[in-house]
Amino acid sequence: MTDASDAHDDEARERADAVYDALVARVGEGSPRPRLAPTRRTVELLGDPHRAAPVIHITGTNGKTSTSRMIESLLRASGLRTGLLTSPHLERFNERIRIDGVPISDEAVARNWDEILPFLAIVDDELRGAGDEPLTYFEALTALAFACFADAPVDVVVLEVGMGGEWDSTNVADGQVAVFTPIDLDHQSRLGDTIVEIARTKSGIIKPMASVVSAKQRRAALEVLENAAELTESTLAVEGDAFEVIESRVAVGGQLVTIRGLAGEYREIALPLFGRHQAENAAVAIAAVEAFIGGGSVRLADEIVEAGLGEATSPGRFQAIAADPPIIVDAAHNPHGATALVDGLDEYFDFDDVVFVFGILADKDADAMVEVLARTGGSFIVTSPDSDRAREVDQLAGIVAGRVGPDRVQVVERLDDALDEARAWASEAPKRAVVVTGSIVLVGDAMSIVADRGWGRA
Repeated sequence: MTDASDAHDDEARERADAVYDALVARVGEGSPRPRLAPTRRTVELLGDPHRAAPVIHITGTNGKTSTSRMIESLLRASGLRTGLLTSPHLERFNERIRIDGVPISDEAVARNWDEILPFLAIVDDELRGAGDEPLTYFEALTALAFACFADAPVDVVVLEVGMGGEWDSTNVADGQVAVFTPIDLDHQSRLGDTIVEIARTKSGIIKPMASVVSAKQRRAALEVLENAAELTESTLAVEGDAFEVIESRVAVGGQLVTIRGLAGEYREIALPLFGRHQAENAAVAIAAVEAFIGGGSVRLADEIVEAGLGEATSPGRFQAIAADPPIIVDAAHNPHGATALVDGLDEYFDFDDVVFVFGILADKDADAMVEVLARTGGSFIVTSPDSDRAREVDQLAGIVAGRVGPDRVQVVERLDDALDEARAWASEAPKRAVVVTGSIVLVGDAMSIVADRGWGRA
């Protein structure tokens, strides 16, 4: 029986891997198309699975995935069956689509893919016939996720935007609650060169009569959200006014937070995540769930908040993955994220020295990120994410050396070798640490290498 079960599992995994290969063969996530019509046509042919459950829709520049995961955990603690779409994945594609907090099974991925494939082919043919490109990776993924959620079925979908908002393929759904994490400069070639332009694109997820929940924003971004909420006759609740983090205290394994929500106060809740920014993400998550469940006027039960936040995870986001020596991974890939990382290192850890294993994608602001990371006084091992969009290693090393001096920079092209070098250095003295950052792809690969080598979980 065990052999038969193992064979079935292997077959299911192969089929799921084949789905991923088919997605990767399409236009990649780094080149999204500013269009909604193809995704709308696809879900229409599928019978509108995006309308099978109410939606909480999340966008922003940083903190989207962490906030999405906290929202999902709070909803699940409330007794609702949840669907969650996040991106990108760290180690396996299935992580992106979760049912009740668990990555979707290989069998369910393959089965739903087989069911939607004929309809994807129809839309691909229609697009080609009109002289347009076929469905992209993320457009096809979005359709697959909606099909999986409808198939499950789920009570509520937590939907993280892939990029931007207005023309992102997830925006075929109408979110009852639109959530905004902090908006900053990122993906300028796609979203615009100013905070106002980026905020306008992201504000496109606000639908008529929605509840809008926002983290603290720069004034320029907030004005855009205020205008969009007014035009759609939506309510807007902003951190610092409608809700806030009252207190965050360092605790074993994370922090204790006291949060004023939209409908009440939640005192000394254990949050097993590091960083003040995660406390603020938790406040946004609580407000979003209050808005969804009780229109912002019903306080959540203490046991729901304790369970929802107490079980929250955010892999690859300021996460310690080994202890001897310490290895921390953080998916910061822009200056705002790098600032949160540096602040967190200072507040939560007592390291004498750190080495950054650092690699980024070509479209990221390397100079500004290095300027932030250099404040720690740490050294850098420059390496490369496993992506055709990666910044060339010698070029990146030159940027880093220009900021911190050549004596603090080493080039090691392969990530596994870079980790070996960093770990050897950190083992030579107490209170040294390795920090892997700059790219979500880099972080995911580092997590796999650490696990495969048995270096130990923290």
